[in-house]
Amino acid sequence: MQTPKPNRPAPPRERALSAALLARMFHQPAMIYFQTVAELLSIRECARRLNIASSAVSRQIAQLEDALGMALFTREGRRLKLTAAGEILYRHVRRVASPLEAAVSELDMLRGLKTGSVRIATVESVGLSFLPSLLADFSLRYPTLHLNVEVTSSAEVVARLADESVDVGFGFLTAPSREIEMAVRRDVRVGVLMQPDHPLTRIPRLTLADCFAHPVAIGTSELSIRRAIQPILDTSASVRPPLLEVASIRMLVELAQLGRHVSIMTPIGAHTEISNGSLVFRPLEDPGLPTNRFGLMVRTGADLHFAPAVFYDQAREHFRSLELPGTVTA
Repeated sequence: MQTPKPNRPAPPRERALSAALLARMFHQPAMIYFQTVAELLSIRECARRLNIASSAVSRQIAQLEDALGMALFTREGRRLKLTAAGEILYRHVRRVASPLEAAVSELDMLRGLKTGSVRIATVESVGLSFLPSLLADFSLRYPTLHLNVEVTSSAEVVARLADESVDVGFGFLTAPSREIEMAVRRDVRVGVLMQPDHPLTRIPRLTLADCFAHPVAIGTSELSIRRAIQPILDTSASVRPPLLEVASIRMLVELAQLGRHVSIMTPIGAHTEISNGSLVFRPLEDPGLPTNRFGLMVRTGADLHFAPAVFYDQAREHFRSLELPGTVTA
């Protein structure tokens, strides 16, 4: 007995529907379902959030793809991924939905309520240092506002700000961008994180060569800190290759705390340990070693609605009051 083949949706038509029919489609539930699936990258999670059947979501997405004549998602394992067409449509759907979300927030304010959401993208090091206290303080002050925080790389923070999928970003900007405005910034020096009794603390002007006389932990190429020091690693004959490479700021901090390794990083991500004295941060003095430009970012020309605007204002004041070793206020 042959096992019946699962029913698969037919591929999208070769040509899109007429502009008039597409306009009607854009005001149907398909667009709500598409936006939610694009945000969650899961039909099952979309169905759970909207309290509808997964089959209904799949059917609406298939109809939308058929109407456009283009696939909007591909599947990678258990997760979905937006196609190039899906990325374009999602960007425009967000722009259409944003004024409506702003209107709802303003109407709630008229009723004496304060509602809305803030979409935040941040690098890991910020999530390990000052961001949790900022989030806690903000939630206490505005308990009805929803915060959504995504931890990712600096490059992805910039990309998500540029395509308007987040409102506010915290990260490192390695090159100027016309799409991104850095509202408050710190030029952060690269240095060594180590235990207070480590022999390197007794050297007046530390260099990478000094560090590599001891076991060293260093970030992988995914971290902006590695890109800052790579030119020195490539050109200095006195510096041997790293003994331990990791792709996590948290792990760099933990390794420094264990004591066998010193970690090459910025002080951001070890704020608590430096403040309580369990670890020491010392800047490196190698000639030509650049600072990392870190800060609070928004999209250039962004018209922030109520919730993102109040979070942005509080984040800016919180950020300006921070005191971190190895940083220069700009």
